[in-house]
Amino acid sequence: MAIKLEQCRIHPSSYSDHEFCTPLTHFDIPFLQSDPTQRLIFFDFPCQKLHFIENILPCLKNSLSLTLTHFLPLAGNVILPLNSGIPVIRHVSGDSVSLTIAQSDQDFNYLTGNHQRVADEFYVCVPELPPSRRFPDSVIFPVIALQITLFPGQGICIGITNHHAVSDGSSTINFVKSWACVNRFGGAFYQTDGKHFPVLDRNLVQDPGNLNSTAWEFIKKSRKFPFFELPPATFPINRVRSTFILTKIQVEKLKNYVSVNRRHDLRHISSFTVISAYVWICSVKAEAASAEETNNGGDDEEPVHFSFPADCRGRLNPPLPESYFGNCLVFVRVESKRGLLKKKDGFLIAVEIIAEEIRRIMYSDKGVLESADWPLDFGKPGRKCVVSVAGSPRFDVYEADFGWGKAKKQEFVHLDRERSISLCKSRDFEGGFEIGLSRKKAEMDVFEDVFYQGLLEIM
Repeated sequence: MAIKLEQCRIHPSSYSDHEFCTPLTHFDIPFLQSDPTQRLIFFDFPCQKLHFIENILPCLKNSLSLTLTHFLPLAGNVILPLNSGIPVIRHVSGDSVSLTIAQSDQDFNYLTGNHQRVADEFYVCVPELPPSRRFPDSVIFPVIALQITLFPGQGICIGITNHHAVSDGSSTINFVKSWACVNRFGGAFYQTDGKHFPVLDRNLVQDPGNLNSTAWEFIKKSRKFPFFELPPATFPINRVRSTFILTKIQVEKLKNYVSVNRRHDLRHISSFTVISAYVWICSVKAEAASAEETNNGGDDEEPVHFSFPADCRGRLNPPLPESYFGNCLVFVRVESKRGLLKKKDGFLIAVEIIAEEIRRIMYSDKGVLESADWPLDFGKPGRKCVVSVAGSPRFDVYEADFGWGKAKKQEFVHLDRERSISLCKSRDFEGGFEIGLSRKKAEMDVFEDVFYQGLLEIM
């Protein structure tokens, strides 16, 4: 159970009378049809309520205000035109971010464990985005909502709900790290540290072949247009969440297994490739096994798909700065037959398919946008049996230190609505990885057996 202590609005500390307006690019627009991202970051910081209210919370609010000064798009709104023009992000005087302060009596250690946990238990920490507003010529909706939840004597959770159309994972984590930096060291330190300073100029994104208009026409045909809001969760969700750890040694053994047994010449087998392939086959096997228990086993000839976003800031011509704030992703999608991935060499098949598609899209002489068929490629997964990836091991949220030490756990709550997995760097194992899943309990039980048994066979 959670108690709401306060509901407030946080304004940027300066430039609040300065209007900021920039169009969404072809990298942003397709994400208008995506559900908002819901991320929870737990910190093991056992403070009591009085200390939290009098000392911790004022600093968090002030540092958030200072940080938003440099991340004005987050304090603004997305404007969707209903007649002509393309969507823009706009911040005007008075715009602010919704911040909820709450207190929970839940077991902090239970929520931050790796074992199976009831998915419903996490929603007390998830902030709700304010509703959109409709006008005769436009629809306006806020970009982000934040929540700070105190677990007295246990820890603190920072919850983030944001529209993907404004920022990808790289940008969101950059914002969190910046807020943490300001909270820990103060605004003066942040202004002299250019490491996380965001680049907001979306004009840096080239628009070859009028991709912005192509993306916007694609979105206007969406069944969700013009309202892109997340319906409230219905409880019970009937899912459990689990986190699986792969150490650096285990990942290297997966890569060595591929090197020894591969059937085709593969240029480079990355950690991401072998982890993705392994989780994909485990998901396919678990889904098939749990379906068979209900006499609804999947067809071995049925196509199954795997999808993940790939950051391409450095692969554009000219490349975008690493701290560019916005979206700069293309999708890598692969397909196989269910029966092939269930075979003994299914892992090798999955590795080869994923590695080849990464090579084709990310290393093509034609350029990443043409190879990915962007942005029309975004609409291709409108089919069953898609496992996709949320997060990335490239963007380490555990580096964010608000002055309480590194985070204890990160959870992607929106996994409850889809068949995605989350993937990030391990908090506790150098070179290791954390894989997060949300599944029905029967399927999760099977996944665990398949995951750990498969490792024993490969190792």
